[in-house]
Amino acid sequence: MKNTDTLKKNYEFKQILTNGNCFFGRYLCLYVIKENSYKNKLGIAVSKKTGNAVTRNKIKRWLRENYNEFEKNFIENYRIVLLWKKNIDIEKVDFWKIKNDMKSLFEKAGMI
Repeated sequence: MKNTDTLKKNYEFKQILTNGNCFFGRYLCLYVIKENSYKNKLGIAVSKKTGNAVTRNKIKRWLRENYNEFEKNFIENYRIVLLWKKNIDIEKVDFWKIKNDMKSLFEKAGMI
C-alpha cells in the first residue's frame, strides 16, 4: 500500500458511502469515488456481527493483501471503501475466493 492512505474518520466514510458508486460482489461491497490527488485512499469496514476480533482482523488482512496486488494496476487515483457482507460464514471463505471477488468488483468499477 505504498501509494495508498487509509480512511480513518467517520465523515470520510460517510462521504464515500453517500456519494460514491456502489458495486456488489459475493462477499464484498465496493464504494468508489475518483479523486484528483496523487494517492489512493482505502477504508475497510467489517461488522462486529461477522465474528470476534480475531476473525474480523483476519478478514481485514486478507482484504489489504489482495488490494496490494491490484493497486499497481489502477489507472487513476480513487477513494475506496470495502465493506464485508456480515451474513457470510468465514469458514466457507478463503484468500483466493476473496481475490476473485475483489478482481471482479474492480473490473465492474472500471478501475483495472
